Amino acid sequence: MSLVYAGVCCHAPGITNRPEAANPEVFRSLCDEFNHMRQEIEAVDPDALFVISAEHFANFFSNNMPAYSIGMADSYEGPIEDPEWLGIPRRQVPGAKALARRIIEETLNHTDVGYAEEWKFDHGIMVPLHHLTPNYDIPVIPANINCQAPPFSPLARAYEFGRAIRKAFDAVPERIALISTGGTSHWPCTPDSGKINKAWDDAFLQRWVRNDVDSMTAYDDEELVNDAGGGALEIRTSIAVAGAAGGKGHVRFYKPIPEFACGCLIADMKIV
Repeated sequence: MSLVYAGVCCHAPGITNRPEAANPEVFRSLCDEFNHMRQEIEAVDPDALFVISAEHFANFFSNNMPAYSIGMADSYEGPIEDPEWLGIPRRQVPGAKALARRIIEETLNHTDVGYAEEWKFDHGIMVPLHHLTPNYDIPVIPANINCQAPPFSPLARAYEFGRAIRKAFDAVPERIALISTGGTSHWPCTPDSGKINKAWDDAFLQRWVRNDVDSMTAYDDEELVNDAGGGALEIRTSIAVAGAAGGKGHVRFYKPIPEFACGCLIADMKIV
């Protein structure tokens, strides 16, 4: 078994660009859980960190929007945003090109996936890396699920994407830690920014913790957007991790933080 860790975390840019806006005790608890996740990842000594994020029109746009894509480069630059605004210095992040290629080749045996040899990291990857690999000493393999521009891949396909990459991980000898980054309910870049539907988030997370495939994938996109905002389309990344890990989940931290315009989440999942 090459998958040695599976977890999910939030990536709200406010975590690094305006940390002082949040309640200090709540923010400290969030940072403590990021630190705990970092320690757990370091303890399993991965050869690479596979990060599934959501597209924010940083690399893909209407002229080319793959449903699923994996990065295949020796290094990646980030953040694509203004570093002073995001609060994270721009830098080169090490990749794992040869390993990524083998994972892509194996994944293609089970599902279709695009790849990109050029990829700039936005807050969706850089905010988690800032906390989880502060020395940037673990090679990163990025993956993207389109959660931005319709038509979207069905939620059930996101779960199957997770299963496909798990088969690819199992086919290589390297030790791989997997995280997904994204949000539950949030309404980014709208007049409702800062709104959070905690009841909806709690219900989804209960389904995720049980790894209940049918209920996790039962939402339709119109329902998602109406009840939980356009940002909730990013649950596809968490669903993919459930497909890859196969076990039950554990929510280590969830708290609505309107100053960051989302409910902030740290969770992990048993690998079976």
